[in-house]
Amino acid sequence: MKPPAFEYHDATTVEEACTLLSSLEDAKVLAGGQSLVPLLNFRLARPAHLVDINRIPGLDRIYERDGGVAVQALTRQAAVEDSDLVARVCPLLTAAVRLVAHRVIRNRGTVCGSLAHADPASELPAALLALGGHAVARSTRGDRVIPAADLFTSVMQTALAQDELLIEAWFPASPAKCAISEESRRHGDFALAGAVRSGDRLALFGVAATPVMADPSHPTKGLSPSGDLEATPEFRLHLVQVLTERLFAA
Repeated sequence: MKPPAFEYHDATTVEEACTLLSSLEDAKVLAGGQSLVPLLNFRLARPAHLVDINRIPGLDRIYERDGGVAVQALTRQAAVEDSDLVARVCPLLTAAVRLVAHRVIRNRGTVCGSLAHADPASELPAALLALGGHAVARSTRGDRVIPAADLFTSVMQTALAQDELLIEAWFPASPAKCAISEESRRHGDFALAGAVRSGDRLALFGVAATPVMADPSHPTKGLSPSGDLEATPEFRLHLVQVLTERLFAA
């Protein structure tokens, strides 16, 4: 498997990356590459340009601000998993990251990359939504804060503009009662269905085009999940009900 032809751009500053994104048509950002590279190799993605941000210094910090945890664009998922700060301030994020694929993937994959990829079966978008966090996008026009409720628009689609770089995600401090649970065929596989509890808030993933907020008393209300070889719509609805009951009984 070989990717389609593209022009490679090696950005060394955030400003350079934003300038490239604003001047190029059909460009994709390369950070961890754990989602984008397979799509390229299967030719499911055919961008004309790749903007590599891995050599931008100082873009891999995890730090505390505004009562929560900020995770920058090049912060690897493994670094978040191992962070004492994250474990103390936002243990729900620690729990969510540990469910992402396998450690070898988390060593390269980034939290912000997962959010920008917006796979509906991904744990991190649902965790950001449940907590009520936000993303910070930067372009040549400046910074823009995008609440999690507005960030995910469809399957692998976000509110990020073509010329915007997701430079940071902010996760509020976890409430006392928080947890995440999912069901998959094998450990590390994409979730057939998943649920995230943050206090009295409930977010679901793997059952709609985006992560969705739900009523804990009636978690399946309004849901019309798709079926595939892995699970029928009815089975996904059953999983949602069981997972929600487990989270709110704990």
